[in-house]
Amino acid sequence: MLAYGQSMRFSPPRRQPVPVTRKLVFSVFGLLALTPLCAQTPLRVAAAADLEPVLPPILEQFRQATGIGAEATFQASAMLATQIQNGAPFDLFLSADLGYPRRLIESGLADSATPVLYGRGTLVLWARKDSRLPPPSLDLLRSPDLRRLAIANPERAPYGRAAVAALTSLNLYDQLKPRLVTAENIAQAAQFVDSGNADAGLISLTSALTARLAASGSYAIIPDGLYPDIQQGAVVLSKSSQREAAHKLLEFLLSPPVQAKLAKSGLRPVH
Repeated sequence: MLAYGQSMRFSPPRRQPVPVTRKLVFSVFGLLALTPLCAQTPLRVAAAADLEPVLPPILEQFRQATGIGAEATFQASAMLATQIQNGAPFDLFLSADLGYPRRLIESGLADSATPVLYGRGTLVLWARKDSRLPPPSLDLLRSPDLRRLAIANPERAPYGRAAVAALTSLNLYDQLKPRLVTAENIAQAAQFVDSGNADAGLISLTSALTARLAASGSYAIIPDGLYPDIQQGAVVLSKSSQREAAHKLLEFLLSPPVQAKLAKSGLRPVH
């Protein structure tokens, strides 16, 4: 019993020390909460310009199927090969021919002995539907009213070399040479014609089949025998830190469903 006037003192309960292991767990979870999850670095793909209308949806399909992202840079094959030789950090090179991948192999910059064929290109003559000229055909190339003909740079772009070969086979190159409008790559050649900066253009079927050009123009296929077969080849680069993932993407391009999609987009399948 307490005497009158005497107060009772209450002491707060002593807190038990948190075990060291629990402290570590709390610390780890705290760091995870503050640190963003690190995603895999996307594959860096050096892609020929004729693939610009074709490749992006395929890369997205690959990401959905594998979880591996990929980003493409589209330019003339020669320019991409030069960038790779100068140290550009690409993982996979998709060329519009086999020559540039072979050069990289000879330089020790590819991890295989031969390029992988992933498609065959087709050269077409394209013109706008509102052109003052008749619809595209070989006769159009002989017309004196054809004042400007767009082609890709034959020194840098395989489709440009194919265009020169076709005109030479038709005995028209010397006649048309002063009228040629030379673009950096095949995509730019298509832009020249679509914008009216050229009357017609020798471009890739992949460009001609895009929604924009299909709506605004028409094309005629240049017969195969007039130019060398456009065999499009690829190599995985030896300095890549993601060679396994790059090979998976290359295998994906060679799969029957993707080959069928490439065929609908203007690249003949390799099988």
